[in-house]
Amino acid sequence: MSAFNPLRASTQNGERIRFQVAVYLVVTVFVVLLLRLWFLQLIRGETYRNLSENNRIRLEDIASTRGIIYDRHGRILVDNRPAFKLAVVPEDIRDFQKTLYQLSSTLEVDQTQFIEKVRHAPKGAPFRPILLSRDMTRDQVAAVETQRFHLPGVMVQIEPRRSYERPSFAAHLIGYLGEIEEAQLKDRRYRGYKMGDYLGKYGVELEWEDLLKGQRGGRQVEADAAGRQLRILGEVPPQPGHNLVLALDTKLQLRAELALEGKAGAIIALDPNKGDILAMASGPAFDQNQFVRGFSPSEWQAIVDNPQHPLENKAIQGQYPLGSTFKPVVAAAALEEGVIESETLLSCYGEYRLGNRVYRCWKKRGHGQLALHQALVQSCDIYFYQLGQRLGVDRMAKYARLFGLGSKTLVRLNNEARGLVPTSQWKLRRFGVRWQKGEDLVIAIGQGFLLATPIQAAMLYGAIANGHEFVRPRVVLRVEDANGGLINEVDSEIVRRLTLKPTTISFLQAALEGVVLEPSGTGRAAQIRGIRVAGKTGTAQVVRMPEDEKSESQVSYEFQDHAWFVAYAPAEAPEIVVAVLVEHGGHGGSAAAPLARQVMEEYFKNRPPSRVAQREAVGGQ
Repeated sequence: MSAFNPLRASTQNGERIRFQVAVYLVVTVFVVLLLRLWFLQLIRGETYRNLSENNRIRLEDIASTRGIIYDRHGRILVDNRPAFKLAVVPEDIRDFQKTLYQLSSTLEVDQTQFIEKVRHAPKGAPFRPILLSRDMTRDQVAAVETQRFHLPGVMVQIEPRRSYERPSFAAHLIGYLGEIEEAQLKDRRYRGYKMGDYLGKYGVELEWEDLLKGQRGGRQVEADAAGRQLRILGEVPPQPGHNLVLALDTKLQLRAELALEGKAGAIIALDPNKGDILAMASGPAFDQNQFVRGFSPSEWQAIVDNPQHPLENKAIQGQYPLGSTFKPVVAAAALEEGVIESETLLSCYGEYRLGNRVYRCWKKRGHGQLALHQALVQSCDIYFYQLGQRLGVDRMAKYARLFGLGSKTLVRLNNEARGLVPTSQWKLRRFGVRWQKGEDLVIAIGQGFLLATPIQAAMLYGAIANGHEFVRPRVVLRVEDANGGLINEVDSEIVRRLTLKPTTISFLQAALEGVVLEPSGTGRAAQIRGIRVAGKTGTAQVVRMPEDEKSESQVSYEFQDHAWFVAYAPAEAPEIVVAVLVEHGGHGGSAAAPLARQVMEEYFKNRPPSRVAQREAVGGQ
């Protein structure tokens, strides 16, 4: 029998007491929890049930306002307007098919359009709205709002929408917006964009997208089961995009577009000293607002099938033979290379024979004997055939590149074309055929493989006008914040210089002035009273006509010549260069020169005539 141990008995008694206390504590906690559950379930159950079933906490995007675009004088060209969009929240809709049917009936829209939107919506959070329709009319908004009680999960929101103030105005320069594509969403460059967002697709809207777009905001919203907003719990405001001030002059642009109305082609006006693009018209044009509203299949097909390609910016993308507007380049090459002197006389009797081929002058009876100045003034083809034969294609190509042909002008617009300056090696690589002597003659008058854009032609004549500088074409003058504060100015930039003898440049300037002012000049239709204009006409063949060529009236439109005229004024202190290209327009002197005159007259309207040109100029035709 073991002896009694008082110490051990005391220890067991303490453990029993601690166990009982722990049990009491656990029981107390459970009782409190049960009482709390009873209170929540029975006393406040109905209240919390309504909250859990009817109210939702969701995050909503707030679209940023895109930057405004102004012309050089502060006139608004592109703005934003409030627009209504229709969306549905999947989690709040019990019967999708019934809801979409009701919406289609209310709005008188084909239900399949809504079904397709829902089917192709990105998979994600059930509270993320699915966009069904944009730019609703006020009648449609009113119709939906009157049915909101029967349309749980349907929401109408306001968003800023791009508004082009003048339909088709400077469409190719300003550009347009389009909905972001699925492939773009996967591209890191488009991080931060979401399905349904609009972004720049063309022109200034594309090239300056990063500054124009702004930064989206967001809000935390409490809404009921019908999607009605109860209160805003928190909000991060959006940041508006920066505004752009273009170099464009609205009045000059309107004049250029009016001159080009009904024609296919391009007119570009720029400042040869600063590079400012004062006008850029391409015809036919298009309405940018259609890209915001959306096209019907028939509307889009009509644009795509249009043989005049309205979506092409012909001022920077159209590539054409330069015709006789290339002759100053050949003249410069001949003088610089010592092939002739400016006083060298050559004969023109209407045709020039090389081997068994006969090359004709535009003037059938010929120009007789003349020097280089008159050869340019009267645009004598045979004089330049002989220069081309003496120079050869490779030396002409050297000077063509010196004048900026075959290279982009670096204008900040998308899809600018390079043009083409052919050489003997280029032809051998491209076609596996050697260069022929007769092709030298063709290149010398701006025909054959030689191709250039209207903006390249404007830059070429701008360098002649200012004496030696190629100034990068400037689209935007400055960037401003939403309140008009200056963010950045875009400086003029000289990209290269024309390395010709001063005597050569002076000779070209005098000859180009003679083209317009002298009685025998081919550009007399560009004369402006009180303003000395210098320029050059050009007629570029689309196809070679047979020897027994038909009259112009008998040649179908697509085979008629392109008409060129490039000019600058005032000749003694140039302020503006205008390049005109009319597709299948005929002769440059009659079809293109008058259009250039109209643009220059608008520019010099209400301006005093040049001090150097105080003598009365001959009146325009």
